[in-house]
Amino acid sequence: MVERLRNAIRDVEGFPREGVVFKDITPILGDAELFRAAIDLLISSAGGEKVDKIVGIDARGFILAAAVADRMGLGFVPIRKKGKLPWKCKEAAYALEYGDAVVEIHEDALKPGERVLLVDDILATGGTAAAAVKLLSGLGAQIVAISFLIELSFLHGREKLGEHPVKSILNF
Repeated sequence: MVERLRNAIRDVEGFPREGVVFKDITPILGDAELFRAAIDLLISSAGGEKVDKIVGIDARGFILAAAVADRMGLGFVPIRKKGKLPWKCKEAAYALEYGDAVVEIHEDALKPGERVLLVDDILATGGTAAAAVKLLSGLGAQIVAISFLIELSFLHGREKLGEHPVKSILNF
């Protein structure tokens, strides 16, 4: 099934800008069997550990994380781009290949000590995920694992995530 997932990912050259090869997961999302398999694999990345909440990163990570949360019977917590959440927020800045960005989380989204599974679609340079880890740590959450559908290993994003267990389903 992992090979079927890998083969379903579409490379889009020059998106969102020249020189980038975008990994398009919409073929997986549109195929019920593949989508179910991807969610199953992300759930298994928790390794049977107790998890209290699922956290997803804006935007494609929301799709995967919300499905994981639903399947596990847990709450879902969004980490969004700055200015998109309606309540009091904590924020963390990070560098992109083509600029800077900020992500936020509601300051009351997690209680200290809650065990979370952080889910996103792709680990590239690791900036967004590292900012998410900073936010979660700042709220006192315990990160059980950081799980990605795709990892672009050649970009070494994993190195920015410290000692947290990083799980990826597909490596490119």
